[in-house]
Amino acid sequence: MGSIYGRFFRLSTFGESHGPAVGVVVEGVPAGLALAPEIVQSELDKRKPGSSQYVSQRSESDTVEILSGVANGKTLGSPIAMLVRNTNQRSKDYSAIADLFRPGHADYTYFRKYLTAPQPGGGRSSGRETVGRVAAGAIAKVILRQIGLHVNAYTVKIGEIVAHNVDIDFALTNPLRCADPGVAEAMGNEVKLAVSEGDSIGGIIEVTAEDVPPGLGDPVFDKLDASLAAALLSIGGVKGIEFGDGFNSSKLRGSQHNDAMCSDGFLSNHAGGILGGISTGQSIIMRLAIKPTASISIEQKTIDLKGLDRLISVKGRHDPCLCPRIAPVAEAMTAITLADAWLADRAIRGISE
Repeated sequence: MGSIYGRFFRLSTFGESHGPAVGVVVEGVPAGLALAPEIVQSELDKRKPGSSQYVSQRSESDTVEILSGVANGKTLGSPIAMLVRNTNQRSKDYSAIADLFRPGHADYTYFRKYLTAPQPGGGRSSGRETVGRVAAGAIAKVILRQIGLHVNAYTVKIGEIVAHNVDIDFALTNPLRCADPGVAEAMGNEVKLAVSEGDSIGGIIEVTAEDVPPGLGDPVFDKLDASLAAALLSIGGVKGIEFGDGFNSSKLRGSQHNDAMCSDGFLSNHAGGILGGISTGQSIIMRLAIKPTASISIEQKTIDLKGLDRLISVKGRHDPCLCPRIAPVAEAMTAITLADAWLADRAIRGISE
């Protein structure tokens, strides 16, 4: 399985949804960085379940244990292993559908590839795997703060409700990560309506990286936007990505889309902060299409392990909308990719500590 990511900032996640624990091992972290468990915990708290009516009611504290690589609050330069124990898994919720493939999930493809029956909670394909990513992302953010770089992710659309005015501070306090106070209630009502009908709903997350230094990324196959796309599309539930004007670029002329320059810098940012696969020094702006949660209680057609036609209704504790849980994971994967690119750039340029 492809559980390893990165070149200079390198991580390997492990664990299954209903196993004893999930976690991550991170390599390439410079020595001497201040890293307390509270720094990692604050990031994990952003994605943990049970935090509002809009997310899974699985009750996990997601308490991190830093097992190696840190002493007296400082990184040692050695691999950092972090563990989060699973304490509230309910495998019995899946006993009635143990031989059925859940539509929209990876049950069927995992079976065809690994010949394993559907695992409770999705096993390795579960969003529970992202705990390790967010823990690693907390370290990446510490690295990036050294150069003043900050990453934020927030919800700009749920169903047909669109955020027009972005307020990041508001988004960080809103249970749906809605960026616009003016439409927060309407977004909440969209989710509640889907839940009342036994259904789920999708949305769009915007991810921004501010104060990015120019020169990150490498042509031709290691373009920064290609690396970010791979990282973000590796998150379960993400079905599309665009940079800057994205798909709207197809409607424009070059005179409208080109980012003209003057002695003071760029006059616009239609490209989303990346040109030729290399950061321009402007804000990197991305938007992610998030599919509706696959686990729904509405009865659907499926097949069982023998290939026979069956009906399925998925019970249990599931997110009716993935946006608020994916946003912190998107932040983490963006930070991880940018930290990796920055460390690579330092190595290429031969810059010492």
